[in-house]
Amino acid sequence: MTGAYPAILRHLNTGQSSDPVYTLSPDFTVGREPKLCQLVLDSARYGEVSRQHLKFQAIADVDGAAWQACDLNSANGTYINQQPLVGCQTLQTGDRIRLGRNGPEFIFEATTTPRGTVPSGNRRTGNAGTTRPPVPAPVVSQADTDALSLSQLLPIVSKGRELSSKAYLIPGVITVSFVVLLFLANGVPELFNPVLALYVSSGACYFVYLLCGKTKPWWLLVGSALMTVVLLLSPVLPLFILVFRSILPGSIPQNIESIGFMELLVRMFFGAGLMEELLKAIPIFLGVALGHRLRSPQRERWGVLEPLDGILIGVASAAGFTLIETLGQYVPDIINSVSMQGGQDLGQLVGLHLLIPRILGSIAGHMAYSGYFGYFIGLSVLKPRSRWTILAIGYLSSSLLHALWNAIGILSFFLLAVIGVLSYAFLGAAILKARELSPTRSQNFATRVSRIP
Repeated sequence: MTGAYPAILRHLNTGQSSDPVYTLSPDFTVGREPKLCQLVLDSARYGEVSRQHLKFQAIADVDGAAWQACDLNSANGTYINQQPLVGCQTLQTGDRIRLGRNGPEFIFEATTTPRGTVPSGNRRTGNAGTTRPPVPAPVVSQADTDALSLSQLLPIVSKGRELSSKAYLIPGVITVSFVVLLFLANGVPELFNPVLALYVSSGACYFVYLLCGKTKPWWLLVGSALMTVVLLLSPVLPLFILVFRSILPGSIPQNIESIGFMELLVRMFFGAGLMEELLKAIPIFLGVALGHRLRSPQRERWGVLEPLDGILIGVASAAGFTLIETLGQYVPDIINSVSMQGGQDLGQLVGLHLLIPRILGSIAGHMAYSGYFGYFIGLSVLKPRSRWTILAIGYLSSSLLHALWNAIGILSFFLLAVIGVLSYAFLGAAILKARELSPTRSQNFATRVSRIP
């Protein structure tokens, strides 16, 4: 198109002595795919950027020409002046454009010129119609190269405000705090074990939180875990046991080797799967109720309005369940059993050895089942006409995964690992689909863990 104003993008905070500058052409795409983008960003450095993330277009307006930016349905969204970009937006000189919540940032600069001016940035065309513009190299003098600033000598002076959003400051502070607590509790297993279990389970929850990419108040997630803890310590648990293990065929014998695998699987399905998944889902259903009753913006922050909400609260609830089950049942049982044979010290050591894999494994266990069921609960809110079908499928499938994990251990540890990987894969797939369905997808900050070429 002719008539557009010459325009450039200035890439900020690259660590170079001067900001790289890129001249825009009428259809200028930014992303990680070299064959499709004119400005190609390194995937190892900019993990939030999609393969085709953003396009700049020269358009006609009342003054003759202008530029607009269009988000290309990117995974992590685009922000213009800290506001999420939905579709396309006409740009003004000085607009700050960020790819993803914490991704690379640019400043758009354009110069008003008479009608009929062709935008600068002559393009060259390669094979298969690939368009690659020249990227002007910044002019850097020797004086600029040798210059030494206070911010270079004291990075915290210039980067203090970015620490919490870009350098995992808060997780670092929490980690250091737990390290100090572990030193103080060293030699006191009654304190050391809960502190270690709390830190490991919090890390697992944080990992899922980064994968989900939706902001939820930390106190809401902690409150969901505490609610499940309270339910387990209240008369609610005996009531559940009565229904699922006495009325329904969910009683589990002490000697599980005395029954066949299929019978054990059925008993685990009722007595562990259906019972425990329903109990852990209570905070999620409460979130659904809050989403129906509250008004904006509280309903979006506190309620369950979509699958991502259900996954986050379900995983938090499962963390509370795992802590109580591990610290209140499995670890004390193994400590008492081993202590009777080899002494108290050996019992504490074996108990610690059990605690670590049980808490770490919760991301492929209780967290996976509850997060997966939470996906279906949130989906039922998005699609109320199919609510009961969705809930039935989610409840039964998550309970079956749970029962398989509990029952398969008597056959093979290899098969146990397979079920654990399968459960995590189910959770991961649910998270990816939930991000795709999310009404707030443009604001998602989800982290890519592996590099995508």
